[in-house]
Order: sequence, then structure tokens, then C-alpha cells
Amino acid sequence: MDPEWESADGVPISGFLMGGRRSTTVPLVFEAFNWEHGVFLGSIMGSQTTAAAAGSVGKLRRDPFAMRPFCGYHMGAYFGHWLKMGSDLGDRAPRFFCVNWFRQDANGRFLWPGFGDNSRVLKWICGRIDGTADAVESPIGFVPTAASLDLEGLEIDSSDLNALLTVDPSEWLQDLDDIRTFFQPFGNGLPSELTEQLNQLETRLKA
Repeated sequence: MDPEWESADGVPISGFLMGGRRSTTVPLVFEAFNWEHGVFLGSIMGSQTTAAAAGSVGKLRRDPFAMRPFCGYHMGAYFGHWLKMGSDLGDRAPRFFCVNWFRQDANGRFLWPGFGDNSRVLKWICGRIDGTADAVESPIGFVPTAASLDLEGLEIDSSDLNALLTVDPSEWLQDLDDIRTFFQPFGNGLPSELTEQLNQLETRLKA
């Protein structure tokens, strides 16, 4: 915990973490290219429904910034607020990271142990912020190299680790139609930057 956590002046934020519950598609962790890209990733965040939610189990439900039940005004304006905040902060803007502890194999087995071992992912994120952790560029952002994750003492199969860090363009391309359908009701209230980010993602996936 930061020694200044109770300071009335606040504590500088170095990174934002966002995460949904996805059994496929989204890797264990990845970093956004920049602030605008991070806001886009937050806007399309989603989780597969569980028995705790109304409706069909396993259906993908978009929940931007995990704020869908709580945002009391037009969510397009909410996205616009995030975009403006990054513009105002400039070089001081925190980094964006997406996490997904819930990747599964074809038999429904979770590939990542989760719980306390999630600190290994947090260590990589801190390393990215400090400039000490490696990553490879993918169409969706910067993904860890297998060697950059601290796996000491963790028994995890190399094939499972590869699956956790794999970005399959075909899976993401299948997501695009759902994202466009989700964005459509926002109409002119959706910031143009997010539409442009979606178009850029499609271009990178098809490259």
C-alpha cells in the first residue's frame, strides 16, 4: 500500500485495470496502446453471464467500465468524459490494462489458477509501468511474453500458458459485429474517437 494512501492531496494513479469474464477471445492480460485505445477497450468490456444474472447463462453482456447498472446519464457522455480526462492529463495519463482470469479450454477447465496467483499478473503490470517487463505487440494491444511473467513455483502447462496469452484475430473479428450492434443505440452521442478505434481494430485484425 502506498505510504501516502491517506494523503488529502491524493495518490498519483499509474494504471487502470479493467476486466470482464470471458472464457475465450480475451487473453489473461494486455496493455492498451494509448489512452484513447484504453477508453475504447473500457467501452466494449463484457462478461459472459453466470447463474447469478437474469437470462441465458454464458451469453456475452457488454458492461462498459463495469458501470452499466450505475451510470445515471447518457453513456456516450460518460465515454466523452474519459476521453477529455486523458486529453487534459497529457503525458501524465495513467496506462490502461485489461485482465481476464476466466479463460477456459474446450472442456470448460480454467487455464489460470486465479486468486493469489493473480499477483503475478499485477507484477507484470507494475513492470510495464516501470519499463522492466517485456511484451509483444498484437492487434489488440501489448501482450506479455511468456518469459516476462513471474511463474516461479507455479505449475502450469506450457500449452495452457500459450492459450492464455494467445490473441486469435478470427475470434476478435467475430466480436466486431456485436460491438457495432452495441454501439448503434448511442447514435450521435457516441464519441467519434471510439468509432475510429473500432475501425482501426478491424484493420489491424485483417492485416
